[in-house]
Amino acid sequence: MRSERTRKIAILAMLSALAYVVMMFGRIPVITVPFTLRYDPKDVIFVIGGFIFGPLSVFVMSIIVSFFEMITASETGPIGALMNLVSTCAFACTASFIYKKMHSLKGAVVGLIAGWIATTVIMLLWNYIITPIYLSSLAHGFSDMAALSQAVRELRPVVAGMLVPIFLPFNLLKGGMNAAIAMLIYKPVRAGLSASRLLPETIAPKTTSKVNIGAMLVSLFVLLTGVLIILVYQGVI
Repeated sequence: MRSERTRKIAILAMLSALAYVVMMFGRIPVITVPFTLRYDPKDVIFVIGGFIFGPLSVFVMSIIVSFFEMITASETGPIGALMNLVSTCAFACTASFIYKKMHSLKGAVVGLIAGWIATTVIMLLWNYIITPIYLSSLAHGFSDMAALSQAVRELRPVVAGMLVPIFLPFNLLKGGMNAAIAMLIYKPVRAGLSASRLLPETIAPKTTSKVNIGAMLVSLFVLLTGVLIILVYQGVI
C-alpha cells in the first residue's frame, strides 16, 4: 500500500512538473486586450492526472502549479493565479469527475466536452467579476480602496462588452484544444506509465481496448481548427 501511495505521489509530482514546463515554454499569445490572453496546454496534463487519479488530484496539482507560476512567470500576480486555478478546475476537475463515474471512451468524451463547456461559462462569469478589479488595481493599487472601488464600477460595463467578442472565443478555443489534445494523448501516456510499472497495480489498466478512429479524427479536426484560429488572430493567415 505504501509503495502504491509513493508511486502515486511520484506520478503527480512528475505531471505537475511537466505542466509547469509546458506553461513556461508552451505559452502562445492569442488575443491582446489591455493584457494578453495566452494559450498553453498545461490543462491537458491536469486532465491526464485527473483521469488516472480523480478530480481531487487535479485540484492539488493545480494549486501547486498555479502558485509556482505566480512567483516565477506570472505578470498578473495573485489575481492571475486565482483565475488559472478556477479555469483549470472548471475544465480538468469536471472532465475527471465525469470520467470517474463513466470509466469508458464515452465517459472521456462526455467529460471533456462538459469540461469545455464548464470552463467557457465559468470563465465568462469570473472575467466579469475579476477583470475590472485587476485592471483597476493596475492604475490605483489596493491602498486607495475608494478609488479602486470607483474604477471597478466604471470598468465593469467595459469588461461586460468584452465578454462575447473576446473572452468567449478565447475560452472556447482554449477548451476545445485542451479537450482535443487530451483525447489524443491520454491513452498512449497511460499505456506508457503502465508499461514502465509506474502506475499502482490497483489502477493500472488490465486490458487494452482498440483505438476509436472516429474520436481521434474529430480530435485532430478540432485541434487543427484551433491552430488555424490562433494563426488568424496572430495575423499569420
